[in-house]
Amino acid sequence: MSTRTSEDGALQKITVHVPHALLRRARDVSGSGITETVRQGLHLVAARDAYGKLRALRGKVRFDLDLERLRED
Repeated sequence: MSTRTSEDGALQKITVHVPHALLRRARDVSGSGITETVRQGLHLVAARDAYGKLRALRGKVRFDLDLERLRED
């Protein structure tokens, strides 16, 4: 048995049953094929937790930045 790998590590082949219209819409939006569209969707689901944690920090973190100084660098 051969194991394929990607930049994210080992790959796992799966079979999924999805509504045809949903897959078509997702592919139209992504502009990619089925595999890449599913990968993008999985990345979004996996990142949702991090986005939630960032939203929870909204208004709680104070930044003291000088935009003009940053633009000079």
